[in-house]
Amino acid sequence: MNAANFPRFVSAGEALTDMLRTGADAWSSQVGGSTWNVARVMARLGVPSAFAGAVSLDVFGDALAQASDVAGLDMRFLQRRAKSPLLAIVHELHPPTYYFIGDDSADLHFDAAQLPAGWMQGAQWVHFGGISLAREPLAGKLVALAQELKAAGVKISYDPNFRIMMDERYDATLRRMTELADVVKVSDEDLAGLFRHDDIDGAFAVLRGWNPHATYLYTRGAQGAALYRGEQTWQAAPPVIEVVDSVGAGDASIGGLLYSLMYRPDADGGQHLRFAVAAGAGACLAAGGAPPSVQLVESLLERTILG
Repeated sequence: MNAANFPRFVSAGEALTDMLRTGADAWSSQVGGSTWNVARVMARLGVPSAFAGAVSLDVFGDALAQASDVAGLDMRFLQRRAKSPLLAIVHELHPPTYYFIGDDSADLHFDAAQLPAGWMQGAQWVHFGGISLAREPLAGKLVALAQELKAAGVKISYDPNFRIMMDERYDATLRRMTELADVVKVSDEDLAGLFRHDDIDGAFAVLRGWNPHATYLYTRGAQGAALYRGEQTWQAAPPVIEVVDSVGAGDASIGGLLYSLMYRPDADGGQHLRFAVAAGAGACLAAGGAPPSVQLVESLLERTILG
C-alpha cells in the first residue's frame, strides 16, 4: 500500500478510562490515557494521525473506540481484545490521587506485528510515553518498536509522564527511550519523581547527558517552559488566560511542538517553543483535556512571550 495512505503521526501506548470520584457514592468515567491524548491533539491540529494500542471489547473499550473515531484517528491502528479494561481510579480530585486496575488487561496484549503492513513508510513521527512503558509485557514491545522505528529513520518523541508505578524498575526504560528519542518532553514534577530526589537541575542534566543530540521540551507549569537544543536554550512564558482545568495541557504542549516541527520547518527553536506553550495553554481553556485547534493556538501565540 502507498505510504501516502498512512498517517504521518502515530502515538503508541495506552488508552484507558479515568474513573473520577465525584461524591461519597458517585463516580463518573472519562476516556483518557496520555499517549492516546497526544494522538487526539495531533488530529485536532489537522495532522493525519493514529493511536496504536489495544482496548477492551466491553463498554469502556467501545467508548474509547468511538472517541477515537470522532477524533478522526486512523482506526486501523486500534486493536480490540477480549480482555478487561485498563482503569485509572481517581479517588481524590484535589490533588489527583489515583491507582490503576489492569491485571492482564487489553492494553498489555497490543501486537505491533498486527499493525497495517507498510505503515512505517508513511510515518514521520511516532510518540511514546505514559504508563504503557511501565507495564510489562507491553513496555518491552514498545521499546522494541521504538528501536525498529529508529533504525528505519522514523523520528521518535518521548514523554515519560511520571506516575507512581515508575520506580527503580523503570530506570533502564527511561534511559533507553531517552537515548532513542529525537524529542523528549519532561516536567519538573516528572524529574522529581523519575529520579527520586529534589535536585531537579541535576536530574535534568543527567537526562540530557544520555542524549545530547535530542531536543528537550522542559515544562514548569505556570512558570512556563524552555526548549533545549544542543548549546541553545529558549524560554517562554504562557499567555495569561482563565484556566478551566489543566488536564491534557502537557499532552497538548508536546503535540504543539511536534506540529510546529512538522509543518513549520523554517521556524527557529523559540518559535517552536512558543507554539508548544500556546498549545498547552489552549488545552486549559476547556474542561477534560479538550485538544486545541490550530486557530486557537495561533490566537494565543501573540500573547506567548519569549523570555
